[in-house]
Amino acid sequence: MASCKSLRLIQSKAARFGSVGFVRGYATDNTSRRQVTIANDDGRIQWSQLSTKEKAARTTQQTFNFGVVVLGAVMTIGVSYLLYDTVFSPESKTSHFNRAFEDVKASSEARELLGPAKQMRAYGEPSWNKWTRNRPIASTVTRDASGREHMSLRFYVEGLNGKGTVHISMARRNGSAAFEYETFTLNVPGHPPVYLRNTDPTKPKAGSVRFLGVQWK
Repeated sequence: MASCKSLRLIQSKAARFGSVGFVRGYATDNTSRRQVTIANDDGRIQWSQLSTKEKAARTTQQTFNFGVVVLGAVMTIGVSYLLYDTVFSPESKTSHFNRAFEDVKASSEARELLGPAKQMRAYGEPSWNKWTRNRPIASTVTRDASGREHMSLRFYVEGLNGKGTVHISMARRNGSAAFEYETFTLNVPGHPPVYLRNTDPTKPKAGSVRFLGVQWK
């Protein structure tokens, strides 16, 4: 009997000690952790364990993070569109510049005045940048009273034998995706203008050809 009473007494004390330890541990977990704020919230603490103030902080942080993601996506789309519109689009001034320079190099008249095509280089307006390839291309885009869109380009070419200036004037009819060349000339000082792609208004125009998104005349 004495041994049974001793055993029950030991079990009773152990149960009381375990309950106290559990309560102390629970209280320690809730009182010793740092308060969740906008700056230090890492999401590890469950929502149900947050106070009202901490829930507001987490909501604010997540809303801000979502806004940053949306803003980044919008900026990425905007930059991508701008890059395509100004560089990669067939109707961008950069594309027209590259195609026009290839036409200059392909012209026998231009090679006679400037020198071998492999030695030619083209560049835009003078600037502080010493790299000629980075000089801006002079261009204007206007719309006339009838709604036609006009684009004008000017850039410079240089070869072993001389230098020249290229002037290009294009127009795009309403509803048309491609510009049509009106004038495309190479001017080298001391020589008559070189009319490229048969755009000399004094010469007969033998039918138009569409190539690389441009209506060549």
